Amino acid sequence: MTISRRKFIAGATAAVSFATFSRAARAACPFRVAVINDEISQDFDHVCSVVAHDFGLQWIELRSMWGKNVTDMPDADIERAKTILAKYNLRVTDIGSPLFKTDWPSAPLSKQSERRDNFKADFTFKQQDDLLEHCIKLAKTFGTDSIRCFDFWRLDNVAPYRAAINEKLREAARRCARSNLILLLENEMSCNTATGAEAADTLRAIPDTNFMLNWDPGNAATFPNSEPFPKGYALLPKKRIGHCHAKNVVRKPDGKWEWAPVGTGVVNWAGQLAALQHDGYHYAVSLETHWRGGGTPEASTRISFKGLKEALAKAGTGC
Repeated sequence: MTISRRKFIAGATAAVSFATFSRAARAACPFRVAVINDEISQDFDHVCSVVAHDFGLQWIELRSMWGKNVTDMPDADIERAKTILAKYNLRVTDIGSPLFKTDWPSAPLSKQSERRDNFKADFTFKQQDDLLEHCIKLAKTFGTDSIRCFDFWRLDNVAPYRAAINEKLREAARRCARSNLILLLENEMSCNTATGAEAADTLRAIPDTNFMLNWDPGNAATFPNSEPFPKGYALLPKKRIGHCHAKNVVRKPDGKWEWAPVGTGVVNWAGQLAALQHDGYHYAVSLETHWRGGGTPEASTRISFKGLKEALAKAGTGC
């Protein structure tokens, strides 16, 4: 396949632009800018090359690689991943696990449970305690202090089960605390904490300081009456935000929504990033592209990363 001179120059310019994110920007940036690895490829070595060399980053979030979820990899693959991370001098923001992304027992079957959006992993409720222990081991192995979780497939009426769900999350947070780890609850549209308001309620119910929010404005934006920023964000206790996912959403006239790259869509990312900086946030801002309009996961992530860089610059973050 031949590449035109114009496309070659454009590609080279983009590569230089990404690379300039490195020394000066990293020194000034208050955030751990990262990318979820499988948003680029299942080839982990290639992913790390893109993240470190093309994007100029030092951080990466782990979810799945080589066709396996990070929580379901054999020891040999874990050691191979560690070797690759060291090769590219990358640090891990968190273990992006599917912990508690399952049905709540005794509740009516959730409409979301059939989606099984677990990124190559599917664990039953009975397996969750063992999964948590494995995630703790993985966090230690990969040198991170954080584990991502959810709060079970979304129920039409969670009220009769909410207290028990909170207690399960509290138990998990306390188990993590014994290992000096943070448990990050992601607000996920398919789970019982989805919006800023719901996240604020859950954090209020579980005051443990190592139980923090993986704030995802894009997920919250999938609800038609939700305004993640500034309204949803304003409800959140800022010191309880321990991770942030960056992606975007466009809403269609029929009320449906689609994923969109950062730089387009309903979430004002420049405003959100400026607010995070103002409020002293210093954890990860991790690109979770989801949008596939670029043709391939990697091409789409490159476009969305460009939008994230522009939003970081517009927000005056120094990144």
